[in-house]
Amino acid sequence: LNALAQPSVPPPAKLIARDALEATARELALSVDSVEDLARTFAAFDGCDLKLTANNFVFADGNPDARIMFIGEAPGAEEDRQGVPFVGPAGRLLDLMLAAIGLDRSDAYITNILPWRPPGNRNPTDAETTACLPFIERHIELARPQILIPVGGTAAKALLNTREGIMKLRGRWLIYATPRMDVVPTRAILHPAYLLRSPAQKRDTWRDLIAIKQRLDEIGDVAT
Repeated sequence: LNALAQPSVPPPAKLIARDALEATARELALSVDSVEDLARTFAAFDGCDLKLTANNFVFADGNPDARIMFIGEAPGAEEDRQGVPFVGPAGRLLDLMLAAIGLDRSDAYITNILPWRPPGNRNPTDAETTACLPFIERHIELARPQILIPVGGTAAKALLNTREGIMKLRGRWLIYATPRMDVVPTRAILHPAYLLRSPAQKRDTWRDLIAIKQRLDEIGDVAT
């Protein structure tokens, strides 16, 4: 029987390298205890090649103590130039979306899964997302939002560890949690860049915004 046994096949070298990189990123992320230290540690991280082609490290904008945290996919061209997330056309629409429910950037905390722009605004690769995900997970733990809003399909799938698309994920309350943090009510929304291309979808997004506003009001009532 031993002679007929299939020889064990070692995992591919790329998979080993990715696992090691993720472990390093997680160790670095967990070593910090403040948002400020996380920003410095993440900026110094050399495990994502996007750092070599981007102009700026785009960490976050808004109020890190806000009750609500928005997390997109990655910086675009304007974000890469300014070093601030969501400041291009999609960012201006996000500002209008916030205003529609009585918020502005002082009432929200805004970041992305990746802090460096993928060349040509292409979608991030799995390896790039894997390298950066431990840092965004720690970012959420340190910010401790009361509501989490993944913006767009890439962010929603990465944060919620699912293969479901944004059209199935949006429109309902989900949960996000880590071993170091309590469950956070989570509501994925369509990305403003997508809404600019498909304005007919704004009606569904408006429903999501109303639901988010109601949840914020409920949290406020409990707090008082």
